Amino acid sequence: MKKVVTFGEIMLRLTPPGFQRFAQASAFDVVYGGGESNVAVSLANYGIPVDFVSRIPKNDIGEAAIKEMRKHGVGVSHIARGGERLGIYFLEMGAVSRASKVIYDRAYSGMASIDRGMIDWEKAFEGAGWFHWTGITPAISQGAANACLEAIQVANKMGITVSTDLNYRKNLWQYGKKPSEVMPELVAGCDVILGNEEDAEKHFDIHPEGVDVTKGDSMDAAAYQSVCEQLMQRFPRCKKVIITLRGSISASHNTWSGVLFDGTTLFEAPTYQITHIVDRVGGGDSFMGGLIYGLLSYEGNDQQALNFAVAASCLKHTIYGDANLVTVDEVEKLMSGDASGRVSR
Repeated sequence: MKKVVTFGEIMLRLTPPGFQRFAQASAFDVVYGGGESNVAVSLANYGIPVDFVSRIPKNDIGEAAIKEMRKHGVGVSHIARGGERLGIYFLEMGAVSRASKVIYDRAYSGMASIDRGMIDWEKAFEGAGWFHWTGITPAISQGAANACLEAIQVANKMGITVSTDLNYRKNLWQYGKKPSEVMPELVAGCDVILGNEEDAEKHFDIHPEGVDVTKGDSMDAAAYQSVCEQLMQRFPRCKKVIITLRGSISASHNTWSGVLFDGTTLFEAPTYQITHIVDRVGGGDSFMGGLIYGLLSYEGNDQQALNFAVAASCLKHTIYGDANLVTVDEVEKLMSGDASGRVSR
């Protein structure tokens, strides 16, 4: 099987333990993660060959982040070294009716100061069949957006499937450009687009009608077909649009599902009730990792690929940290209807 390449920033995540608020914390739990590195870890767990490409500072913290990737079986040979520091994000984990809070500290990081020409993309893509990036990367800096566009253009030239998770992050777009000025040129080179109702609205002013997720409205999957159709009309290269459907009853209880549109048929996945969330960070990344695995492994069966992605992401909500550390067998067990959580002996 040809390898998958993901491109983005891996960060140091600092979280007060035990659902404490920042003001209560006397210590922080350490996790390494980021949107694209999380996808890479998921794929490595599923046995898919995968390389993570980034720019990481040459210091002890940077080395620790790279070792974390190696530990999970992710290739790191095309990571460029540079920048003053590793990006950091602080996570205050929410519970019940108190939402989680994220504070970014990523100025002068390796990825914030990356630019076109720093990665040899033709070399990085040798033996690759799939390239994945997210909307987080072009939100970091103009240079990161330039490097991402360069990667997409090389991947298109080499006939590599390109996917994106739109991943709108309002707190990141701080360098003078709006998403609508940057994202369309990047997404135009994509074959597979993943997003949710906020991503489509904030990036392209596309949104479903009659749904307010802040009020915990139930997700009517059929309402999203118009979103998928509009995205395909806007970006003709795209062959599949996938929308994640999250209903936020509270910070501890979400409903979770998704739809996939192939230009003709709208596939709908089962809906899971996730009633005791351990960690929802990385939920979308785990969905994307599951989706790429499903599309590669269940070729021609989009329903099965979608069901795998939703089940994989459902399980991620039970795992502390950014990355999804489940196996194919565990995901397929949940897909088969076994959600008992009984001890496996």
